[in-house]
Amino acid sequence: MISEIKQTVNNNLDLNKDLSDEEIKDAITQAVFERSEKNYLSIAEKQDIITAVFNSMRRLDVLQPLVDDKSITEIMINGPDIIFIEKDGKVFKTDVRFENRQKLENVIQSIVSKVNRTVNEASPIVDARLKDGSRVNVVLPPVALNGPVMTIRKFPDRPMTIEQLIELGSITEEAAQVLKRMVVAKYNIFICGGTGSGKTTFLNALSNFIPQDERIVTIEDSAELQIVNIENIVRMETRNVNTEGKGEISIRDLIKASLRMRPDRIIVGEVRGAEALDMLQAMNTGHDGSISTGHANSTKDMLSRLETMVLCGAQLPLDAIRQQIASAIDILVHLSRLRDKSRRVMEITEIIGYSDREIKLNPLFVFEEEGETADKRVIGTLRRTKNEMVHKYKFKLAGVSDKV
Repeated sequence: MISEIKQTVNNNLDLNKDLSDEEIKDAITQAVFERSEKNYLSIAEKQDIITAVFNSMRRLDVLQPLVDDKSITEIMINGPDIIFIEKDGKVFKTDVRFENRQKLENVIQSIVSKVNRTVNEASPIVDARLKDGSRVNVVLPPVALNGPVMTIRKFPDRPMTIEQLIELGSITEEAAQVLKRMVVAKYNIFICGGTGSGKTTFLNALSNFIPQDERIVTIEDSAELQIVNIENIVRMETRNVNTEGKGEISIRDLIKASLRMRPDRIIVGEVRGAEALDMLQAMNTGHDGSISTGHANSTKDMLSRLETMVLCGAQLPLDAIRQQIASAIDILVHLSRLRDKSRRVMEITEIIGYSDREIKLNPLFVFEEEGETADKRVIGTLRRTKNEMVHKYKFKLAGVSDKV
C-alpha cells in the first residue's frame, strides 16, 4: 500500500518543483484519505502510512524511526535486508528492512549529496554526516560484498559534560579536575582509544573547559564535534575529490590554512595519516592547548602509530619524529571500552621527554580493576599514581593551581 500511495502522490505532484515538506505531506495525507474511503483505515493506520510514505520520499525511509530513537547509539546496515542497532551498549538485529536494494542506494545518495560528497562504484567509500550531526560511513559494492553497507554513529543532542562522565564512572572527580586545569593551562592533549571507546565524547567534554574568550579552529574529516560554549569558533571539514579527480582538500591542507587564522587552539577531530606531522608542528609552533584524537589500544601503541603516520608523509629519521612527538604532546589520555561495555579512562600519562631513543612516559592516573559484580559489571577506579608530575610550568604561566 505504501508503494501505491507514493506512486499516486508522484503522479499528482510536479516533483521538478521545489516543494516544501508541508506540501508533500498534504499530498500524502489526501492520498491516504482517498484510499481509506475504499478500504477502511483506522486513525493510527493512517498516521503510520503517512509517516512511512513521507519518510520514504523526504527522509531516510525505514531508517528514520531508528534515527529518531534517542536510545539508539549506532545503526549498522549490512545490505538492504540486514540492519542491526546498538542500544545500551548491546547490539540487536532488527526486523527493519528496505523494500529493495535500490531504496537503500537512494537513501545513501541522498545523505552524501547533502554534504557535497559523492559515492559510486569508482569511489565506493565515503564519510558523511546527517543533519543532526550523526556520523555516516558508506561502503558500496564491489568493495562491499553483501550489498551497500552503511554505519551511522549517533550522538546526543547536547554533548556529555565531564560531570555526566563522572556520574557514569568513566572518570573520577580528582582526575577530571586535573584535566580541567590542564586544558585551561594550555597543555597539548592527545586522546586515544579503540573504536567506540568514547574519544569524541571525551573531547567534547574537555572542550567545555576552554576559556570562552579564545578563538578555536576545528578540523575534521566529517564534522561531528559539538563545541557549544565558544563563540569565536571556525569549523572546517575535508572535501573529497570530484568526478574529475580534482578538488580534494585534506586535513593537511586545513591544518596549514588554520595557522593563518590566528587560532588560540587547533582541534583536530581525528588523526589518521600524514597530517600527524602538520598537527605536531602546529603544536610546536605556539599553538598550545591543542587537542586531538587517534585510534590505539594503549598509550605506547598510540606513540608507535603516530610515528608510522608521520613516516607516511615525510621520510624523516625516527629520532627526529620521536623528538617532535615528545616536544609537541604534553598529555596522553587513553580510553577503553571494557568487557561490560562501559567506557572508562584507563590512563592519563605525561610525556616528559626523549632520551636513549625512547619517548619517556610518566603515568599520573591508572585504572585499577578490583573485580566484577554478580551481573558481570567491572569494578574498578582511576587511581593517582605515586609519580610526581614533571612539567608544571604551564600551570604557573596560566596562573592556575599545579596540584596534580
